[in-house]
Amino acid sequence: MSDLHTDVRYVKGIGEARAKSLAKLGITDLYSLISYFPRAWEDRAAIRTIDTLTIGEYACVKAMVAAPPVASHIRKGLDLLKVKVVDSTSTLFLTFFNQPYLKNSLVMGETYVFYGKAEGTLLHKQMTNPIFEKENAHQVTGRIMPIYPLTAGITQNVMHRSIRQGLDACETILPDVLPDEIRSKYHLCHIGYAYENIHFPESFDALAIARRRLTFEELFLLCTGLQLLRRRRGDLHGLRCTPIDMSPFYNTLPFQLTGAQQRAVEDAIRDMCADRPMNRLCQGDVGSGKTMVAAACIYFTAKNGHQSAMMAPTELLAQQHYRSLAPLLENLGIRCALLTGSVTAKTKKSIQAQLAAGEIDFVIGTQALIAKDVDFASLGLVVADEQHRFGVTQRAALSAKADNPHVLVMSATPIPRTLALIIYGDLDVSVINELPPGRQTVDTFAVPNSYHPRVFQFIRKHVAQGRQAYIVCSLVGSDDTIPNEKKTVMDFTIKLQQDIFPDLRIGCVHGKMKAAEKEKIMSAFVHAELDILVSTTVIEVGVDVPNATVMVIENAEQFGLSQLHQLRGRVGRGQHKSYCILFSDSKSEDTKTRLKAMTRTNDGFKIAQEDLVLRGPGDFFGQRQHGLPSLKVADLKCDMELMHLARQAANEVLDADPELEYPEHRGISEKIHMLFESAADSMN
Repeated sequence: MSDLHTDVRYVKGIGEARAKSLAKLGITDLYSLISYFPRAWEDRAAIRTIDTLTIGEYACVKAMVAAPPVASHIRKGLDLLKVKVVDSTSTLFLTFFNQPYLKNSLVMGETYVFYGKAEGTLLHKQMTNPIFEKENAHQVTGRIMPIYPLTAGITQNVMHRSIRQGLDACETILPDVLPDEIRSKYHLCHIGYAYENIHFPESFDALAIARRRLTFEELFLLCTGLQLLRRRRGDLHGLRCTPIDMSPFYNTLPFQLTGAQQRAVEDAIRDMCADRPMNRLCQGDVGSGKTMVAAACIYFTAKNGHQSAMMAPTELLAQQHYRSLAPLLENLGIRCALLTGSVTAKTKKSIQAQLAAGEIDFVIGTQALIAKDVDFASLGLVVADEQHRFGVTQRAALSAKADNPHVLVMSATPIPRTLALIIYGDLDVSVINELPPGRQTVDTFAVPNSYHPRVFQFIRKHVAQGRQAYIVCSLVGSDDTIPNEKKTVMDFTIKLQQDIFPDLRIGCVHGKMKAAEKEKIMSAFVHAELDILVSTTVIEVGVDVPNATVMVIENAEQFGLSQLHQLRGRVGRGQHKSYCILFSDSKSEDTKTRLKAMTRTNDGFKIAQEDLVLRGPGDFFGQRQHGLPSLKVADLKCDMELMHLARQAANEVLDADPELEYPEHRGISEKIHMLFESAADSMN
């Protein structure tokens, strides 16, 4: 085998057809094959006797086939094979569904090792569809077995054989990117031992050693890459602004900024007056007033003679920002424009010409802003709203419209500070942890589906008082796909309109609707022309409707805590008391714990911490969300201590070799480049 980039189809035993199936799992070459790590490991090392099997537990048992297997055809599509096996302690009854060919594989008098879930009773123990092999084979029993995520055409056995061939093929060419001094200082094993024992561990101790090494390397490369970004940013020279009197801006506001908002503005202005370009994350809970921080920065930039651009993730949000910011800023002499995909060609051309001529100071838009034909006379500030919907790539594309402009990223997803430093490792962080005066808490209740009649009456009561309500539908079941989203929401809307609220005005929005149609319905809801809006999570980041006082979320178990908190933030924005009702019939203890957390607090940072503990960082940390390398081994719920060690090691290496030019660091540089490049590609 020549190198790690060898096409997977040339790995022994794989070939063209299997390579196509593996490609669906992201496995295309030798390296991606051996880096496709198990999702779990089953302990099939210990062999139990039949009498010691515990009902409900998985175990291996060695037993002899005591009678010829009996096959029976029950009906079309259902064949049974029953086998009686014994050991010196007891009898075990096996049942195989739709596997009649096994009749010839299990020979009376022969001894096999069976692995499966013990069922039945203490006096009549059974297993259904157990894995088995002849005694002493040790291929799928008598050892710790890796379990991999699969796709059509790939079984666990195929994956085991393929990875075994892959590991054997690269035994002598697998590079160890960690320098010897790092491995020694942090007590890490060699890379060959790690790969062998993450896939085919000799013991659970060996697995732990392997996992620790691979987790450390993954976090080390991530931290080193982000530190490089941060340090190189320090070498850039951008538009250096000069301090101005901000009192005209503050005096125009109909309210006083909170202390946290003022600190965030001061952080940003200090950055923009420095030699290097600002690259700051303004992170705050729902309704904490991040938009006013952005407005202050836009005003500051305009008074310094430069333009600002704000990119929002949806047309609805771009329009909301325009409606709220344009009157304020234009009153201060700042010329504003809205540029989205739905503006007419004539208007778009006019806006583009004015931007290029410097006749517009501030433009709000969607990804239309990063189109090739959009040019700026002097772009000084880029504001990206809801960073978790964009990612590094889109932010960089807008920043490329100027020579190192200042960047302010706003996120309404509260993230524990430790995690924020990881995810946004190339940004400075401002936290807005105060809510403006008058911003009320939303009473939250988690209830079973049997409460629907009571909740419908509750909604009717609020509508009678002139209020409005949201009802959010989720996709139910792991096999649901995006097209089903539309059908689910529309069916529920029809049911509500025909059977529950025939006398009320109900609208429906979902992600598959055209932007203009969606905007029309949302506008009707904003102007109180609808009583109830049935929606998917497209309203998670949506328009501000102060009159909406009830948020109902169906199948709440389908969402993470942070997403539930975002949805809850759609209500409680006006003067009226607001409520959030979470429906779920899930029996899962994890779900019950999560929903209970929602009822206990309205603090987004506490919610985010709870979500991190319960579900891991998936809601915050995914390559499709951020343009950063995804984590294959590390689990930030469990590996925070290792994360701190990895960051420490990254700083040690970069302090000694800031550009990773030493021969022993060349592998680190190449691996970082490969990881960040592939993550950026996934964003496009």
